[in-house]
Amino acid sequence: MEKTLKKYFPFFVLPTLIAFAIAFIIPFIMGVYLSFTKFTTVSDAQWVGLDNYIKAFSNPDFLSALWFTGKFAVVAVLTINIGAFLLALLLTRGMRGTNGFRTIFFMPNLIGGIVLGYIWQLIINGVLCKFGVTLTFKPEYGFWGLVVLMNWQLIGYMMIIYIAGIQSIPETLVEAAKIDGASSWTILKSITIPLVMPAITICLFLTVSNSFKLFDQNLALTAGAPANKTAMLALDIFNTFYGKVGWEGVGQAKAVIFFILVACISLPQLIFTRNKEVES
Repeated sequence: MEKTLKKYFPFFVLPTLIAFAIAFIIPFIMGVYLSFTKFTTVSDAQWVGLDNYIKAFSNPDFLSALWFTGKFAVVAVLTINIGAFLLALLLTRGMRGTNGFRTIFFMPNLIGGIVLGYIWQLIINGVLCKFGVTLTFKPEYGFWGLVVLMNWQLIGYMMIIYIAGIQSIPETLVEAAKIDGASSWTILKSITIPLVMPAITICLFLTVSNSFKLFDQNLALTAGAPANKTAMLALDIFNTFYGKVGWEGVGQAKAVIFFILVACISLPQLIFTRNKEVES
């Protein structure tokens, strides 16, 4: 059986590799090349070297978006994971109606980002109008509006992953700790968290990558207002590429920088938390 699988393995993998190359590898390589050119279409690209990257880092809107996205990612990752973990702990204590609560908390993740953005725009502006302001009155309002939206959308999803991790902990281990006189805090710190590290690895990776790549919610909620102060990196790249004539190469350069930034943050996080899994 193993010899047969090895024999036909390349045959079955080849279509997937071809599709992956056409849909991802080739466009990615072309995108990196175009970031060093000035172009309006792929066929008229002219090599300009590092000019696009110099323009990108000289652009105040890009630097503002970079700072705004970094702040947002830190706050969103912490609040989402802490909130999801606490909910998971609460819903694995055998309380009545647990399955119903899990379904309710997970449902926001099924709604599209654009729809969520407009829903929360109406909700938040409905509250702020009582004070004579709107979501785009100050950048701080847009920032916390995005944090609330992101938490509402992702906490339920991350909660399900944490619940799966908590339920995989052997009950005998927890019972033995209780018999030995361990407190709830000791059990959480010394047993639950170390054994849930695989779930923490997954949730951190998903929340970090989603926080940096946020686009449709940002577009629907604030569209970068006021004065592009609430524009995140993905929205700034979109506005540069499609909103400024002759800046397509700069937009592509920003996209390459964006990819490198997310990779440089996500990969070390994966390595660090996976090492913790081994230690536990």
